[in-house]
Amino acid sequence: MPIVINLDVELAKKKMSVADFAAAIDITPANVSVLKNGRAKAIRFTTLDAICRVLDCQPGDILVWVEGDERIEGDGDGAGVAGTSAEGLS
Repeated sequence: MPIVINLDVELAKKKMSVADFAAAIDITPANVSVLKNGRAKAIRFTTLDAICRVLDCQPGDILVWVEGDERIEGDGDGAGVAGTSAEGLS
């Protein structure tokens, strides 16, 4: 996927644990993991807003477009695993 999620970098800068971060933005630690590992297919603007508010950053600090790496769903890379829908990241 050409969109890279730098959530782990921002969490490290703030020295914040996944559990504390999940509680602060009101999503499960499992869904934070889905975001951190780049397995999310979508993210709600309300969730992105909460992330930016808690980490005191801009969306561009979290989401970065990278040219290349154009995997498609079903190519055997594990894309489409359970818990990656937009509903799970509210």
